[in-house]
Amino acid sequence: MTNNVQAGPRALDHVVLPTADLAVARARLSSLGFTVAPVGVHPFGTVNACVYLADGTFLEPLAVGDAAAADRAVSESNVFVARDRSFRAARGDEGFSAVVFASDDADADHREFVEAGVSAGPRLDFSRPFVDATGRADVASFRLAFAAEPAGDAFFFACERANAPRVDRSALQIHANGVRRVVAIEADAGDTAAASAFLSTLARSKAEPATDGVEVPLANAGFVLRAATGGDNIRLGGIVFAVGDLAAATALLAGRGIEHDLSGHRLVIPPAPGQGTAFIFEEQK
Repeated sequence: MTNNVQAGPRALDHVVLPTADLAVARARLSSLGFTVAPVGVHPFGTVNACVYLADGTFLEPLAVGDAAAADRAVSESNVFVARDRSFRAARGDEGFSAVVFASDDADADHREFVEAGVSAGPRLDFSRPFVDATGRADVASFRLAFAAEPAGDAFFFACERANAPRVDRSALQIHANGVRRVVAIEADAGDTAAASAFLSTLARSKAEPATDGVEVPLANAGFVLRAATGGDNIRLGGIVFAVGDLAAATALLAGRGIEHDLSGHRLVIPPAPGQGTAFIFEEQK
């Protein structure tokens, strides 16, 4: 099988947002105007409640649902669970731990990461049930290849959707806040030169100067990296979303008593329990 992004930048698939309590995350995201999918159960102890966007990307709030199963997974070299655990140990149970790229060939991605010296460990294959908004069920299967900086808390992986569920996600992709897609991932690092070189290798994309940092373009979004103190490695710090009507999104948040800051064309919602990173809304018609 040939990877269809081999000749150009990788595409964003989803982001992983650790949380201590999935019910709290569901309530928080719903209060922000997102439609949240039913709980998904992984076979290795973690659970999620995803937010699916119209462009095919999604947010994955992630909690530990079965600590014993997670322990077994770590002992069996499951990189996903091990990296989630190490992130929580370093940064706490609420945060932004991983950026995930779309893939058509996880085996090829793993080889690429190993050859580039950025692999975070062995590949992972798994399946889990998926339920749509009407209750119709199917099985989703995934093949993952992992990458990370040597001493970083954040991690990255390529995700091949080996079996896409034959269910209708359209109702789950409509959000009261008007969010349509992810525009950018924001992050910072003490050593932006090393961090941007790592991201460029990973994303198959050349870093470019940005207004207040460096941007590594993705096929469907951007990765913006800014200089900051507190360690050399990448710290994931925010997600920028496109909304159709910023005034309507602002009114929704105000009506629900959600703390936010409207600065020019950006509406910033600071992190809160169940929302481990800053959410930024930008109007795009």
